[in-house]
Amino acid sequence: MKELLMGNEAIAVGAMMAGVQVVTGYPGTPSTEVLETIAKRNDGSIYVEWSVNEKAGMEVAAGAAYAGARSLVTMKQVGLNVASDPLMSLNMIGVKGGMVVYVADDPGPISSQTEQDTRHYAKFAKIPIFDATSPEEAYQMIQDAFDYSEKYHTPVFFRATTRVCHACASIEVGEFPKITKAEGFVKDSRWVIFPRLSYLNKKKVEAREITLAEEFSDYPGNELIGSGKIGIACGGIAYAYVMDAIESNKEMFTVAKFVTPFPFPTIFADRFLQQVDRVIVFEELDPVIEDALIYHQGVTHTTHEIIGKRTGTVLNAGELSANYIAGVLNEIFGAELVVGNQTFEDAPKVPTRPPVLCAGCPHRASFYAVKQAMKGKEAVFCGDIGCYTLGNAAPLDMVDTCLCMGAGITIAQGLEHSKSAGTKFSFVGDSTFFASGMTGVVNAVYNKADMILVVLDNSTTAMTGHQPHPGIGKTMMGEVSAAVSIEKVLVAIGAEVKIVNPLDLEAAIATVKEMDEKSGVRAIIFRSPCVAIVKPDQARHIDTNTCIGCMKCIRELGCPALSKKDGKAVIDPALCTGCGLCSKVCPTGCIVKD
Repeated sequence: MKELLMGNEAIAVGAMMAGVQVVTGYPGTPSTEVLETIAKRNDGSIYVEWSVNEKAGMEVAAGAAYAGARSLVTMKQVGLNVASDPLMSLNMIGVKGGMVVYVADDPGPISSQTEQDTRHYAKFAKIPIFDATSPEEAYQMIQDAFDYSEKYHTPVFFRATTRVCHACASIEVGEFPKITKAEGFVKDSRWVIFPRLSYLNKKKVEAREITLAEEFSDYPGNELIGSGKIGIACGGIAYAYVMDAIESNKEMFTVAKFVTPFPFPTIFADRFLQQVDRVIVFEELDPVIEDALIYHQGVTHTTHEIIGKRTGTVLNAGELSANYIAGVLNEIFGAELVVGNQTFEDAPKVPTRPPVLCAGCPHRASFYAVKQAMKGKEAVFCGDIGCYTLGNAAPLDMVDTCLCMGAGITIAQGLEHSKSAGTKFSFVGDSTFFASGMTGVVNAVYNKADMILVVLDNSTTAMTGHQPHPGIGKTMMGEVSAAVSIEKVLVAIGAEVKIVNPLDLEAAIATVKEMDEKSGVRAIIFRSPCVAIVKPDQARHIDTNTCIGCMKCIRELGCPALSKKDGKAVIDPALCTGCGLCSKVCPTGCIVKD
């Protein structure tokens, strides 16, 4: 049956076609839909979980593969950093069942801290990697990835980038195979990593790299298209851009599509280089294929001119496009390429739309309460990754640092131990608290830090699509589990804890002031559900007769439901959720319920 599938859905369905039995992961755009698709289509024969973080997910998937089950772990590129500890040892141990590590890279970046290229991790960890160029290819390729994993007893990377993850294609989908029970774990010294074992296995891994380079040279996805003397090497979504760019003058070029960038398919590269005189490389993000070709030329003593990111010819940051590639080819080779028939010179500019906290978001109230409580006092606000990162924008301006998940807690400690002035606040979400925040709090209590932890508990993982977490009490399998209490965890660690609804502005401000007078590690849990889950109340409107046009509600809150018209504040009823925060800020009481 043909189905219209998003790239991530195609990857998920492909994994199910491959007989995957255990699926783990941590949500992160642009990877999230893979695990969610498997969960939706699951008949109960596949175990699926949102793990507490990527490291835990990697280790659970590894355990399943030790037992002979096919397993999949999903994450975005920055999540791979969290999972890198078990990953770097796992390749030295190996697996029995096929294990695929799906990582979605985010060129731009569109929704990440970094542009990080997972292909570097493949080379670093000496793990083979597949790099899909389209949803159709991804559907079949992930099935191949499981086969290669089992054949060579190694975890295998599967990489896609944002445009492949979220593009859609019509794909012929077969009937899912019946899941057969895995052999089970067999005790063997091979599963216990010791220096001697790691040394012996390292030699096997190095030998495997040569074998895979030869085998990948005949992998069907690595293709040569055309017979021109100008060579274009590419991979991933850049291949699709290249084919669109050269459509009007294909005969000039030979395109080499590299879908297995590591181990680099050297024999395939030789066939390509023998067919062309010059080479230009287009890829997202880093010059991985380009560097491999340059290195290969050094080994084989060939002398083709290779241009790309290293020569400054191709962008070394951000996304590529068919129009951009055509422009580069026109400039360098006089190719006279035209992409499509439409010009955009007279098109209106797209208005700037910066990301903001949603109308009614309880995080806005939390930030505002802390800001009001600390008015006139010196304080540093250490932020974290999530919706609440948007608290950095005016008029709140409440995020002074943001590094990575959980780091707000430990950055605050570093500032405090360095005798930096002011009260140190660290903000963390409820999901992030479980993922990477708890160890930082233990570190703070153990090392006698003086700081205020602010847990923004909105009862979901909002930024990535409202996935459950350990504090919710519901698993991805739909089972009810014991919800882990944030306050009990904090008390057990040794922190003093206060809980308050941030939409009760007066009580929230008083709580912050109370905690500021104390010392040691103390925590405020601002608990109020995300507005996408629960609408707080009925919408508000402005009584124009009593509004004095001071615009304090707009100037201090920055809620997207508030705007100005004819010198008066205006509330958009389509956006207002009725949280009531603006009515508590208004000096005249002109903001009332509908």
